[in-house]
Amino acid sequence: MNDDDNTGKRVAAGSAIFLSFVVAMEIVIMISPFAMFFYSVFNPFLTALNSSPLTRWLAAFFLPHMVVPPNLPLRILRVTGSVLFVGGLSIFLICALQVYGGKILSKGPAKWGFYAIIRHPQYVALAMAALGMSIMWPRFLTLALFAVMLFLYYLLAVSEENRMLMRFGDSYQEYMNRMGMFMPKFIERIFIRDGHKRGPLTFIKGATILVLLLIVMVGGGFILRYYTIHHLPLTNIDGIDVLTITKDDNENAQDLIPALLADSAISARLQPIMNSEGHRVLAYFIPVDYVMQGMIANTGEEWKLFERHKTITMITEYVLHPYAHLISGHAHHMQMTEMVHDTNMYNSPAMRRRVIFLEISSLRQALKRATDDFGINADRKPLFFADIHLHTSELLQVQDTPAGSGWGTVPTPMF
Repeated sequence: MNDDDNTGKRVAAGSAIFLSFVVAMEIVIMISPFAMFFYSVFNPFLTALNSSPLTRWLAAFFLPHMVVPPNLPLRILRVTGSVLFVGGLSIFLICALQVYGGKILSKGPAKWGFYAIIRHPQYVALAMAALGMSIMWPRFLTLALFAVMLFLYYLLAVSEENRMLMRFGDSYQEYMNRMGMFMPKFIERIFIRDGHKRGPLTFIKGATILVLLLIVMVGGGFILRYYTIHHLPLTNIDGIDVLTITKDDNENAQDLIPALLADSAISARLQPIMNSEGHRVLAYFIPVDYVMQGMIANTGEEWKLFERHKTITMITEYVLHPYAHLISGHAHHMQMTEMVHDTNMYNSPAMRRRVIFLEISSLRQALKRATDDFGINADRKPLFFADIHLHTSELLQVQDTPAGSGWGTVPTPMF
């Protein structure tokens, strides 16, 4: 294998890594002051994907991102995302020190530490970090790129091993015979007989591996999406589909939504949509100070996270406290029982809820039930939001929302 082949594979693998992390790190950019610059470049690409029924799924999300994971399995999965991300990056850095330390000290290929467990721990570590990011910012596009990245890692690992064999001969062959490629040898033997005897990678074999990776990754994403949608804290109240951020607010929604719909100003806006065949109304029932509301609709400048200029703090919180940011708007609510009953309690954010109304429609599927609101081909149009008092059911304000979300027309999470 010549140097041009090796260089080409390294460039391809490096490009896949870079592209995967750019897509996955979108969450970092969304809360940074550079969000608008980034989306001026990236938004046309996502919008183009979102405009075609053949590619729209790539811009969609497959795990909860705006609501608290509604059950234990989804909570565990979200925490696992952070663990994989932090653990993968840590292992990669340790492996990098081993490799470059060996080069500086002229000790040959690294065979100790993590390299005494598998032959390519650095690629496994990067794959762990990329999978963690795919869970933390779960666009299907990230999953698809992750599958491509895994395939290119395999090509690069094979290329490196061929170079090591040419350079170190039997010594490296003996190491390959003892160590598994991407998993410990005793596990590798379960899946691959004579794992150290590897035939040439033909085009058909390579294409088959890539297709299988895409099927497993993307198919797994669709399964998780279906599971998520059917476990959301979602209910229908007087013909309105209502999604609460946490299950704790379900009872409050049942009490307050009927009072809200009884107001003539609200019903006049919603009845034409509710009476239109193929259209549904979806209401997000949230704390008035819910931090992620800008992803649902443009409810004000203060809910565009990139305006807060706290990128490092928010990213640390997002990674190390996986879903604490989703319940930050409930902080006052949790303290409510400890508050002194004075005149300030009435005006506390804990005593108010915001209901953001969206019109849901689709030309490609019938919307028969609440879960259909989250279909990939469903179109979402923010209408307005209303603030209501938690105890008195008083309508505090009604305000129209412009088209799109706080980030413009970029596709944002639905749940």
